[in-house]
Amino acid sequence: MQTITAMPFGRSSISTVGALFFSAAIAMAGAGNRTGTAGASELLIPVGTRGIAMGSAVTATADGIDGLFWNPAGAAKTAADVTLYASHMLYIADIGVSSAAVSVNLESFGVLSLHLKALSVGDILLTTVQTPDGTGQTFSPQFFDIGLTYSRQLTDRVSVGATALLVIEQMAEVTATGVAFNFGVIYDNLVDLRGLSIGAAVKNIGPQMKFDGPGLNVPATASDQLRGEYIYKIDAIGFELPTTFELGLGYQTRIAGMHSLHVATAFQNNNFSSDQYKAGVEYGFRQLLFLRAGYDYSPSLGEDKETIFGATFGAGLHTSFGGTVVRFDYAYRAVEYFGNNHVFSVVLGL
Repeated sequence: MQTITAMPFGRSSISTVGALFFSAAIAMAGAGNRTGTAGASELLIPVGTRGIAMGSAVTATADGIDGLFWNPAGAAKTAADVTLYASHMLYIADIGVSSAAVSVNLESFGVLSLHLKALSVGDILLTTVQTPDGTGQTFSPQFFDIGLTYSRQLTDRVSVGATALLVIEQMAEVTATGVAFNFGVIYDNLVDLRGLSIGAAVKNIGPQMKFDGPGLNVPATASDQLRGEYIYKIDAIGFELPTTFELGLGYQTRIAGMHSLHVATAFQNNNFSSDQYKAGVEYGFRQLLFLRAGYDYSPSLGEDKETIFGATFGAGLHTSFGGTVVRFDYAYRAVEYFGNNHVFSVVLGL
């Protein structure tokens, strides 16, 4: 069990928060004129069933291994020595999103977490310029995000976290590899009000990615030259990562001992699309059964909406067997034009 010493919100904590907001200002700069230019969009696919069910609004209240995607600082809030996480999402267009994670609580040093997200796209017919109807061959795109997170509870109120991600995209014979970084902070019991939290996270900061590989080699002939066929290589242009800045506020309280209420809101600034406002709520009974709902809204969208996602709902069952904490969670997200998202996850706290 990790021991936390009560400390005031001192200069080091202020410096940490200040650095995060400075990074956020850089990430937000020029967001409007970069709309639609970012790549590696799989980084934006959410992981964390509880957060999805609450409308992705848990930036300030991310908790444990389930909160790694939302705010890396939340991973520090764990009582278990080792925590295991696995989930699967039925995403749009028959795409499956699988994720797994393990967190190790190293007492006063902090919490280390290793996590993986992989997309299963299925087989796609291979086409070329010469054979636009297909060559008869197929390929299966591969998308992987592999992350290492360090998080720590600095004081009884302040937790921080940082994630380094290896991003791999492979389609047929071309591959793009890059790195991304996430940073987060959560401050609990804001203005000395127990249960009130504020959090911020900057995600997907990193250099441009670029596709390369033998798939960019193209055969060509010059009709006016006395030479045979030769190969030239296409130089693919680089693309930016979908950097986001998120600021959240949340409140959690117990009612009459048996009931709990969790309300969360968040604002997300994107460098690739319109800003988003999020809200979610969770009701708990005896810390055993949980019901959740949420919504994500972009007020700047016109009649031609940029987002296809709607309201979210979910439920969770938390129990224990022989000292092992077991959590089963489910989330539902309404989707326009495609099938609705269904997310299932299990967490084991050892």
